[in-house]
Amino acid sequence: MKTIPIRSIRPKDQRPDVFEGFKIRSINELLGGTDMNQDLHRHDFYFMLIITKGTGSHAIDFIDYPVTNNSIYIMRPGQVHKLRLKAGSEGYLLEFNKEFQFSANCNALLRKAANRNFCKVGNAGMQTLCTPLQSMLDEYQLKKEGFETVMKANLEIFLIQFLRYRQHFEPASAKANTYQQEKLQELMDLLEANIHTTRQVAAYADKMHLSPFQLNSITKSLLGKTVAELIDDQIMLEAKRYLLATTNQVNQIAFELGYEDVSYFIRFFKKRTGATPEAFRKNLH
Repeated sequence: MKTIPIRSIRPKDQRPDVFEGFKIRSINELLGGTDMNQDLHRHDFYFMLIITKGTGSHAIDFIDYPVTNNSIYIMRPGQVHKLRLKAGSEGYLLEFNKEFQFSANCNALLRKAANRNFCKVGNAGMQTLCTPLQSMLDEYQLKKEGFETVMKANLEIFLIQFLRYRQHFEPASAKANTYQQEKLQELMDLLEANIHTTRQVAAYADKMHLSPFQLNSITKSLLGKTVAELIDDQIMLEAKRYLLATTNQVNQIAFELGYEDVSYFIRFFKKRTGATPEAFRKNLH
């Protein structure tokens, strides 16, 4: 069965430009005067694309975002994307996996920052955010004594400043209770990791040490959806990933998602999209 291509950060003994599962690059140098065209794939690491100037397109989990000046794109491990960057684009690309030793505070900041894939930033905000990014790039390239500590400190500063900016400009209705936001993100992480084998609301509630009622209360308060609806959303997302990024047969995809009855899976998919899996694949390819 063909799977969606997964890209990894190779160990530093294979890639001299990789330090403990972390790398940062200048977009301008990365492009080298040519366009970047990446077909659909997924990563097993965090991916942050900060565009100070540029054009192109970026589809993350089948949602299309324009590439424009002063834009930030953050992807969690496991998400799929397709990226087109035009020559002359500028900014920074950060890639790091869980082997990069975060502080507890940095981990918490990262979870909050990664709960949305796209953020538009103003000129002044981007200038502020670029200060720790440029410091990280300088330390990464020069590798002077203590550069690891300086890089990690600047990553934490970047995340703090980014979250301050985002919180300041997001609508009041989006500013929810911190505990609820953290629990929602925990649920989304669990769904991403376990949807192929677990589809019961009670199982996820148990993993989070909550009752199904408590968990449903959180998801309905923040998203207006029940946990069961979020489970269905995740199944649909995984199905679309397989349909558009592989040539696997529908029965293979159904089995991979835990459906023994292929016809039931097809009915479920058609009810959600208005098209059969095969028709959906044909229309979007």
